[in-house]
Amino acid sequence: MGETKHLGDVAPVELRSFGRRRGRTLSPRQQSLMHELLPQLQLDLSAPPAAPLSELFGTATGIREVWLEIGFGGSEHMIWQARNNPAVGIIGCEPFEDGVVKALTAIEEHNLKNVRLHADDARDVLRWLPPASLERTFILFPDPWPKRRHHKRRLVSPALFAELARVMAPGAELRIGTDIGDYARSTLIALQSSPDFSWSAKTPADWRLRPADWPGTRYEAKALREGRRCYFFRFARNP
Repeated sequence: MGETKHLGDVAPVELRSFGRRRGRTLSPRQQSLMHELLPQLQLDLSAPPAAPLSELFGTATGIREVWLEIGFGGSEHMIWQARNNPAVGIIGCEPFEDGVVKALTAIEEHNLKNVRLHADDARDVLRWLPPASLERTFILFPDPWPKRRHHKRRLVSPALFAELARVMAPGAELRIGTDIGDYARSTLIALQSSPDFSWSAKTPADWRLRPADWPGTRYEAKALREGRRCYFFRFARNP
């Protein structure tokens, strides 16, 4: 989630952990999705969260638990999880407009009722969520910010683990994927400083091989084409 930058006596400013927000010009159909469908699915962070949080998706949907995906990119993974886990409500956060449009297109195509979106910084959602309300969180191939002077902008950090510890239930699973060796290393270093999460990997296969219920994404495919190794970490929220 990055660090907080202080500017004298001015209120603290959080450093963004993501880059640009917009790419290509939207088509009329895409503009319609942004203007009509997104408001129906967008979280209202000005109102208190539903209690229990599963009621965010309606009382008739049969949602039993809630998962969070931070930075869903092209939405392939989020949509796969939503389609294959109809009793799970998924909150997806993505500040990049092209990704939001892809998600809206797929949600409409598959008539998904178990997805809610936040088209902005995931930190706002983490602060809004009630304690111990998530059963699973995904952070897949976050922006690596490879230059050393930009490392402070990296999403995965001790500060993030502290935020997640508050909103994830005991025993909940945190999944982090990356194709950058240095990012993998900094992730494990951040984990070591957290008393709230444990890494249960026993063999290299536990973090080199993607589990069957962890579908691939375009970012992973690109990494493999370019000869980079992918890392698939799974951590558990300690009781």
